Amino acid sequence: MEKTDIQASSPISAVPQTRKRRSWHLRAACVAALLCLAGLYHHLQPPPHPHPHPHPHPHHPPHHHPHHDHHDHHGPPHDCKRPSPYGTFPKPNDPFHFLPCTNITVPPALDDRHPDKSWSRLFDPNPKHWSWGNRTDQDTEPHPRHDPFAGRGIYLCGWLDVPLDYTNVSDARITRLAVTKYQVSGLAPVRGRSKPDHWSMFAGQYREVLASPRAQLEVADALNDAIFGACYRTHGDLPRFVSTAFVARDLEEIRKALGEDELTAHMISYGTGIGQTYANMFPSSVGRMILDGTEYVKDHRLLGGFGWTALDNATDAWHDGFLGECINAGPEHCDLAKPVDGKPVTLEGLEARMETLITSLITRPVAGYTNFSGPSLVTYSGLVGAIYGSLYNAFSWPALATLLYELEAGNATLASIMLEHSSWEYDPSLPSIPNKKPSTDELTFLVICSDGYDAALPKDGLDWWESLWANMTAKSWVSGNSRFFGVFPCQHFTEYWPAPAEVYRGDLNQTLRNPVLLIAETYDPATPLRNGRRLLAEMGSNARLIAHHGYGHSSRDKSDCTDAIARGYILRGELPAEQETACFANEKPYLYGVDKGKDALAIWREHVGELPYLNPRLG
Repeated sequence: MEKTDIQASSPISAVPQTRKRRSWHLRAACVAALLCLAGLYHHLQPPPHPHPHPHPHPHHPPHHHPHHDHHDHHGPPHDCKRPSPYGTFPKPNDPFHFLPCTNITVPPALDDRHPDKSWSRLFDPNPKHWSWGNRTDQDTEPHPRHDPFAGRGIYLCGWLDVPLDYTNVSDARITRLAVTKYQVSGLAPVRGRSKPDHWSMFAGQYREVLASPRAQLEVADALNDAIFGACYRTHGDLPRFVSTAFVARDLEEIRKALGEDELTAHMISYGTGIGQTYANMFPSSVGRMILDGTEYVKDHRLLGGFGWTALDNATDAWHDGFLGECINAGPEHCDLAKPVDGKPVTLEGLEARMETLITSLITRPVAGYTNFSGPSLVTYSGLVGAIYGSLYNAFSWPALATLLYELEAGNATLASIMLEHSSWEYDPSLPSIPNKKPSTDELTFLVICSDGYDAALPKDGLDWWESLWANMTAKSWVSGNSRFFGVFPCQHFTEYWPAPAEVYRGDLNQTLRNPVLLIAETYDPATPLRNGRRLLAEMGSNARLIAHHGYGHSSRDKSDCTDAIARGYILRGELPAEQETACFANEKPYLYGVDKGKDALAIWREHVGELPYLNPRLG
């Protein structure tokens, strides 16, 4: 089985002379920004690096793979004289032009008149520089000793040109999709073998800390207007072509380029929105698809719907999960369960303590210091954002519990370090440089606002948005602020782009070539179980649902029951007869058998590194 991911791409692509030049590959970047995860079989985790770097990695250009097993090298690959034992790449008649990924396999620029030649020159024949996967525990095949890469998958990088505007055949502009394929079978030798910048941080302060929420709303609104205005001046009409409907069309083009009769996919989070849209736009192309962590895309047609419809579970996940499971695990596994004044900790008492600690930061942040950034503040906005992000991944809870335990005791060192590493996307000790590349958040806004562009704006303007902000934070102190700032920019979208080229406004009950397997989680902080149940009710016999009883976003809280059903469908086409099946996680948080030799900061860094894949605003 092979896995193919759509990846973000920078100003990539070269066009044949019959094509017009476009400045950069915006749509593919938007796909990645919102967790497209829309590969023909999605591989969520970034490839592991066998030698973890002691410092956080900077942001790399697309297809620069700092996590892969290759050595840094510079200069043209043709400096390596020795031919590859695995043959040459790209292969003839390969529509994706796949090369083994290295740290220089960035697709050709749009103004390159000979993109195929430029791309072929990037092939490095030295397998030591390629991006290999690790051997799997299940690998029992005998391998020749002389092949050190036998039994390992390989990451292949390529690209595919598709129309920028599917609705206008006279528009010759293209989008160049950067595609990464994980080939599980590896290769056989040929025989004869954006974090937010300081402005967005300033504008995104949480409601609870503000003397005048309305004044802050005005600041945020002005910034959103400035961002969209700059985007329009820089990129013109390109944001009209980043809707989820166009992403679904991109996916269909990839399916056709692969020569597959149907789409096989494991799609997660926003990827489930792509999957719902794709299935109903191309019902005859639907193969064995799994939608995990289900959105309900009709919610996103409503004004602010991407935000206010996602607040169901966050406070329950905090109370029942983070706090409740801490008490259940006990002081050996959760620092917050350690006795206070010789008395055992109760859930009610712990919740009250944490409320006191967190709300105290509204009045006065806690001063701290890190060697990384110097003086630091532990703020309410920063800490609550970290708590919300942690609810996406219960494996991060022991680290967060230690942070809160030490902060409550008056020690801000760990909190400062952990929160600082969540906040900076560049080295704060060095001067910042101008950079026109949009941040992940800005690309996110373009997709969200495109999908809901025709929801009527409120006649009372910011009064309505201020009321929505208050309602969202009242419903969820954990997620209300973050979710609000994810939709507030849509107040200005249609001022610059009155209508996207295409959105899908049909129902979700098309008769599909194959049913879709839905997975929805009881304590998911972003995509509540009711999404899956509403989607199941609309899709009827075209879907089955696993109600996954666990913590975190999507089915990452491992369940043998869930995994068996998912594997059975992908591999054999087997589905439960029942419309809904209940599955339960194998273990409880804090008791996952986490390597006790790993400190809290190391665990947290892993979590922070993954978070942008799940929610760009929290990463």
